Amino acid sequence: MTARKEQSAAILVVDDDRIILDSLCEFLRVEGYQAEGAASFAEAVQAIDRRPIDLIISDVNMPGGNGFELLHVVRKRSPETVVVMMTGYGTIESAVEAIKMGAYDYLTKPIIDDEMRVCVQRALAQQAILRENRILKQTLDLRFGLENVVGHDYRMLKVFDLVESVAPSRVTVLILGASGTGKSLIAKVVHQLSGRAAKPFVEVSCGAIPETLLESELFGHARGAFTGAVANKAGKFKAADGGTIFLDEISTASPALQVKLLRFLQSHQFEPVGSNKTETVDVRVILAANVDLEAEVKAGRFREDLFYRINVVAIDMPGLYERIGDVPLLARHFLNRFCAEMGRGILDFDPEAVAALQRYRWPGNVRELENVVERAVVLCKTQTIGVQDLPTKLVSSAAAETPIADYQPQSLKDAMEEPERRILEAALRANDWNRQLTAEQLKINRTTLYKKMKHHGLDLEPARVPTPGAGFKIVTRQNGP
Repeated sequence: MTARKEQSAAILVVDDDRIILDSLCEFLRVEGYQAEGAASFAEAVQAIDRRPIDLIISDVNMPGGNGFELLHVVRKRSPETVVVMMTGYGTIESAVEAIKMGAYDYLTKPIIDDEMRVCVQRALAQQAILRENRILKQTLDLRFGLENVVGHDYRMLKVFDLVESVAPSRVTVLILGASGTGKSLIAKVVHQLSGRAAKPFVEVSCGAIPETLLESELFGHARGAFTGAVANKAGKFKAADGGTIFLDEISTASPALQVKLLRFLQSHQFEPVGSNKTETVDVRVILAANVDLEAEVKAGRFREDLFYRINVVAIDMPGLYERIGDVPLLARHFLNRFCAEMGRGILDFDPEAVAALQRYRWPGNVRELENVVERAVVLCKTQTIGVQDLPTKLVSSAAAETPIADYQPQSLKDAMEEPERRILEAALRANDWNRQLTAEQLKINRTTLYKKMKHHGLDLEPARVPTPGAGFKIVTRQNGP
């Protein structure tokens, strides 16, 4: 803390002895502080509610409430304010009690000027630390809290609910989704909302580390374990002790590493590469994959027992094209961020640009949208981003998407009738009108399929019947007897 900041601090002196109160306030003002006095508990509470106070120097015994009661009020209403207690007849017991309740120091009258001067300087240094911690926490919450995960689509709302439910627990979390959907951000949010937020968050991209080095990177190694291991090295699990480790692209882990990871998840123990010493750490594991792990299990590339061990709580991240209504929200979120970073005064996207963004299929998901917006902020020469500021590939691809032509005012239910009929007919034809297979592919039950077929006149089932000579002919058969 600089001298200027120290001397601008607001200090409240609380004492029912008017002589002591006035002399202490005068001393602090001469030292350069903003000092005011309160002669009772009630006056002190009013002062706290009236303005921010950096430091309170309070007598223990006062009319209408003692210093300990005031300390309790301060802890609830102004937790960043530092409190120093003083008394004319102090005891060790009362000093211990004051410190336990959160007082920074405990002084006994008569108070020497030098003693007060040093106490105030140290107390204000403590107050500065508390303020910096609050600012840091707000920054982390803004960067990694759910408020930073933009989305109003019902799929994202389900993700938010799941994150808030699972974050406080110790359970292993598996995040599934294509590249660029925000799996890393969700992992950070889970950590930030947990009781481990003050501890390390360690992120490891398993696919970016050579297979031969990944085990050493995660669990560490002993000196001489392999060529180049000239000293003992602690791994990422050791670094994350007490916190969270996020293993991205876990599907790339080798069979040997999968065995070691399975053991850790069961016992929280491991041995560094080349060592017989067993290490125990308290680490929560969050994993992510951008491939179908069940398919990897069936193909023999991923251990079945490990899959079931990590698949305790699975969070499915939808692709951006599945929540196209969130595209304008995300685009404006990135626009505001990049404008602030670059000092640009761009206000919004024009309607044509928004329409192009919503028609594009976003194979790179949210990450691709972020890059597109950053590029547009750099290139835009006006206060509104237009299609001319978007990548040519994006605009041409979006234009190729078939728009809804000849729109007539109608309910959404009526508008969806024809597309639903076409999808049902295409699925039935692809499965030779096998209703069971069709229902399974469409992920609806067979009764629902029957009702929809009848509604759309698709219950007149084409049946294949043999005719003389090669080939078949299609005839129409009415269901029933």
